[in-house]
Amino acid sequence: MLRTIRIILATIFLIGLSFLFLDFTGTAHHWLGWMAKAQALEAVLALNVVVIIALVVLTLVFGRIYCSVICPLGIVQDIFGWLGKKAKKNRYSYSKEMKWLRYPMLALFVIAFFAGVGSVVQLLAPYSAFGRIMSSIFQPLYMLGNNVLAGIAERADSYTFYSVDVWMKSLPVLLIAVATLIILFVLAWRGGRTYCNTVCPVGTVLSLMSRFSLLKIRIDTNKCKNCSLCAKNCKASCIDFKSHTVDYSRCVVCGDCIKSCHSGALSYTGPASLTHSSSPTDASRRSFLVASAIATTALAQKKLVDGGLAPITAKQAAGRATPLTPPGSLSAQHMAKHCTGCQLCVTACPNNVLRPSTDLMSLMQPVMSYERGYCRPECTRCSEVCPAGAIMPIDKAEKSSIQIGHAIVTVSQCISAQGKDECGNCERHCPTGAIEMVPSNPDDDMSPYMPAINEEACIGCGACEYVCPVRPLSAIHVEGHEVHRKI
Repeated sequence: MLRTIRIILATIFLIGLSFLFLDFTGTAHHWLGWMAKAQALEAVLALNVVVIIALVVLTLVFGRIYCSVICPLGIVQDIFGWLGKKAKKNRYSYSKEMKWLRYPMLALFVIAFFAGVGSVVQLLAPYSAFGRIMSSIFQPLYMLGNNVLAGIAERADSYTFYSVDVWMKSLPVLLIAVATLIILFVLAWRGGRTYCNTVCPVGTVLSLMSRFSLLKIRIDTNKCKNCSLCAKNCKASCIDFKSHTVDYSRCVVCGDCIKSCHSGALSYTGPASLTHSSSPTDASRRSFLVASAIATTALAQKKLVDGGLAPITAKQAAGRATPLTPPGSLSAQHMAKHCTGCQLCVTACPNNVLRPSTDLMSLMQPVMSYERGYCRPECTRCSEVCPAGAIMPIDKAEKSSIQIGHAIVTVSQCISAQGKDECGNCERHCPTGAIEMVPSNPDDDMSPYMPAINEEACIGCGACEYVCPVRPLSAIHVEGHEVHRKI
C-alpha cells in the first residue's frame, strides 16, 4: 500500500511539474503552479514559511518522502533505476554512506550560494537541473509536435491548435541539460540514487532530519531470513541485512524493500514503544497519513494572464553593457542571490523575451533580449511563476512604473536621423510616450528627425528596440539598470 501510494503521488507530481515546463499557453500554471512552489530550495529562497514548515514536519514524521514523491529529479532517478532493474533483477547492494563526498558537496553549495557564484548553485540544485532538462530538451520537441498537429488541423479548417516559434534559447544550457540527463541516467542505472544521496544538497539537508523521523522502515529480526532481497532491491543502498539496520539518512521511503520481502520482516512503523504490531489496517492508515501530509504542501495560485504576441522577423541581439533582468527582480544582485536557474520563467514568457544567461557568474539565470519580442506592460507571467522569489509578484499597474533600463539611440544607424527615410516606429510604439521625434538640428526644423529619449519616462520594455526596422542591430536599444527604479 505504501509503495502504491508513493508511485501514484510521484506520478502526479512528475506529470504536473513536467507540464509546467512544456505548456506554452499559460494555463498549466493556474492549476499546477503550487507544485513548483512546493520545492524545498525554492521555498527557502522565497522565504515561503508555510511550505518550509510543512516540509520539515513531513520529514520529521515520515522520513525523506520528499525525495521520492515531490522532487521531480528524484522521481526521474527512480524511473531510470526501475529501467535498470528491468534489465537485471536484484541489482543493488548495501554500501556505506559516502560522507567524504556528500558533505563537501553540501559545503561547496553553501559557499557558492553566499559567495554569489550562481552557476555552481544552479548546477547542483535538483529542481533547476530538472527544469533545464525539460525546457531545453523536451519543450522544443513538445512544441514541434504541436506544430505538426497545427498543420494537420489547418488542412481541416480547424483552429484547435496554432503554430508556435521553436528556437534555441541557449546552446550552453542545452549542452548542460544533455550532460546532466546522461550523468543522471548512468548513475541511476548503475547505482540507483547515487546522485540523490551524494551530490544533491537538498537531499543531504533532509537526511540530517530524516534520521530522527517518527515513522521508519524497520526490520523484525525474528522474521528476517537474511535472504538479502531487501538490500538487493534498495535503490538507496541503505539496508544492511547482515546487521539488520537501515541508514535512515539515505532511505527515501520508496517501499520497494517491503514489497520484495517474502517473510514480512519489514514494515513502515513508529518506535517499538508506540507500535507493537503491524496490521493491514495500520499500514493503510499510515499510507493515508503520508498522502494527507503531502497534500498539505499545496499552495493557492492566482489566475495568470497570457500576454500573447504576433510573431515578426527576428533580429540580432544587442550587446548590452548592463544585462536586463525582469521587472520584479529588484536588482541584478537580488536575482543572483535568489534565482536557481530553473528556467520556469523562460519557458513561461509568452513574448520570447527571457532566455538563459551565458555569463559564467550568472549562468542559466534569466536575462532579457528584444530581438524576438518586447516586455509587454500588461504581462506579469514571469513574476507569477517564479517559485524562488527571484522575481517578486507584481501587478500590471506596478509593472508599468518599474524602470529596468532605458533606451539609447545610435544616431549613425537610425535611418530617420540619416535622412534616408521617415520612420518614427519607436515613437509610435512606445507604451509610455518616452520617445519623441525631434529635428536632428535644433536650429533647423527641416533637418532629418531623430528619436529623443525621456529617461524619466522610459521603463526599458524594449518595444522601440523590437520594432526598429534597422537590421541586424537595432538603431535603438535598451541598457539595463543594476538596481530597478520606480517612476
